[in-house]
Amino acid sequence: MTKNGAAAACRCWTQSAALSNYSITVACCAPVPGAWWRKGPHGHKDSAGRKKPVKDPRAHAHCTQPLRRPPLPGAGFAISTASTMPTASTTSTMSRNSMHSPNATSPSFLPMTRDEMAARGWEELDVLLVSGDAYVDHPSFGVALLARLLEAEGYRVGVVAQPRWDSTDDVARMGRPRLFAGVTAGAVDSMLARYTAARKTRRDDPYSPAGRAGMRPTRATIVYTNLVQRAFPGLPVVIGGLEASLRRLAHYDYWDNAVRRSLLLDSKASLLVYGMAERQIVEIARRLRAGESLSGIRGAAQIAPHAEALPAGAVRLPSFEQVASDKRAFMEMTREAERQANPCCAAPLAQAHGGRWLVVHPPAEPLSTAEMDRLYELPFARRAHPFYREPIPALDPVEFSITVVRGCFGGCAFCTLGLHQGKIIQSRSEASVLREARALIASPRFRGTITDLGGPTANMYALGCANPAAQRLCRRPSCLWPDVCRNLGADHGAQIRLLRAVRRLPGVKHVFISSGVRHDLALLDLQYVEELVAHHVSGHLKVAPEHVSEDVLRLMRKPSFERYDEFQRHFDRVSQRARKKQYLLPYLIAGHPGASAESAQELAQELRRRGLRVEQAQEFLPIPMTVSTAQYYTGLNPETLEPIPVPQAAAARREKNVITKARPHRRRSARRFR
Repeated sequence: MTKNGAAAACRCWTQSAALSNYSITVACCAPVPGAWWRKGPHGHKDSAGRKKPVKDPRAHAHCTQPLRRPPLPGAGFAISTASTMPTASTTSTMSRNSMHSPNATSPSFLPMTRDEMAARGWEELDVLLVSGDAYVDHPSFGVALLARLLEAEGYRVGVVAQPRWDSTDDVARMGRPRLFAGVTAGAVDSMLARYTAARKTRRDDPYSPAGRAGMRPTRATIVYTNLVQRAFPGLPVVIGGLEASLRRLAHYDYWDNAVRRSLLLDSKASLLVYGMAERQIVEIARRLRAGESLSGIRGAAQIAPHAEALPAGAVRLPSFEQVASDKRAFMEMTREAERQANPCCAAPLAQAHGGRWLVVHPPAEPLSTAEMDRLYELPFARRAHPFYREPIPALDPVEFSITVVRGCFGGCAFCTLGLHQGKIIQSRSEASVLREARALIASPRFRGTITDLGGPTANMYALGCANPAAQRLCRRPSCLWPDVCRNLGADHGAQIRLLRAVRRLPGVKHVFISSGVRHDLALLDLQYVEELVAHHVSGHLKVAPEHVSEDVLRLMRKPSFERYDEFQRHFDRVSQRARKKQYLLPYLIAGHPGASAESAQELAQELRRRGLRVEQAQEFLPIPMTVSTAQYYTGLNPETLEPIPVPQAAAARREKNVITKARPHRRRSARRFR
């Protein structure tokens, strides 16, 4: 819109793609680097005569041309918007948009098109997975993990990545699957992927080709589920991923500034799975193949028509209507959901939504070491699907990384790791990790550096509760806060042995820890600190003190800043002895509930006093289901239910500016963090 409110001139641009003898006009939201762009039939130039495409032509109500994407390899494509079935001839003549790999239709990647299905000899799929991320066949990407696991179980799986959402053509490309469709918004919540903490549109998306923003819709799980239901009426649709996990109950949505219903009801899906979902997805496929009911699956949520249908022992949470109108009820719901997070002792949760009941079954059992080994040693290509002509930025930092652990028992109030991956640590065996490392070494692209040997929290590898009887009854939110649990086994010996074994492999020059390290946990085993700092820091090490104010840290469930100080002394001492110039990269949060102008000044003064200069601080962003988000929405301390200050957006930005503009007293001795 112009300043006077009139509609601005539409600047939609079109891409000419050579397909056989046709020139296909494809409306797009942004120029693709390297593509040939020409002015569309209703396009315009700016005053300087330059072509200027709009960021998102879908925002222009007067723009009649629908959004189009370049055709996928093997996908039938007509100049009209009518759906056409793919044929071999369309693939063979596709030059500019064909896969550039000589193994274009190789079974090394799971199929994305009919032609790739034909290359495997498949006439139909068993399971269709729809994702808001580009398809990268790497174990760091959730869809690839589940797809490879289903394949290993004998199911025929296809992937539709970032489908267009103005038509069912993309999701229907490979035909109706025999069993079900799985839908995920991708690796992150689609609202978080689209908007910043200031509610501004993001300019990039690392899970899309070339990092282009706008390749997935907002509320992607709902949009994709509706697409699948339109394309395949009556097909069971299972939603999962981080977006579904954190929105499984009634939840506060920061972008709506309102409490929303469970995503299961809003999407009208058949079932919602939460957590990493390996056990659930295999069980769902098995039951549907056998014609059995999907009721009662651990790690899943479903709808019950009335209270009499609730499972025995279900804990009744405050209803959606109650939590939407009563902030104390909202905090009560959040606390009870957290108490029922231990799969060893959790009860089903039930929450009324109008006349129906949402039932959330207890979390799935964590994977054993043998199951972790099998999962991460599946035959991943470790590359983006060859269709993509541009890199997927999210792959770069993890291509030569090895996941050795999942889960986190830190219990930070603002963090989603425990809610999604669980608080029971699941680790791989040393033998399995070494096999994967040797496979990386054999890759012609490997240059000697394993970029990460970790997981959500690297130094939790092989750690956990040393008292199984206590673990079966434990409802603590954290093993480390407010103090370290006496039952926690904190011996880092297994990880030290693993690091040394990988470091000794021929062809390995460096093994780095790029995952975050819990510094208060590392201080319980100084031998680990010595090993880590002397051999496995690439130049800087990520740690998360988050703040210096004791009041704010208590609400965050983080240790005193003195623990960071102690860790830094050990870090500097070992670095100096190893004659390495390396630094700590502290993560700080501005605008967390409980913070104030006084706490911001306290943090800035501490940074100056310690000679630290922080160039980036994260502005607190309320993510559904976390305790910090409940604090933000309700303004209540979760332990005492007493009121706490809650910085709003402007105050959070001011605190962030205070932190980043803090200058050390003596510039020459300042440690500079980027």
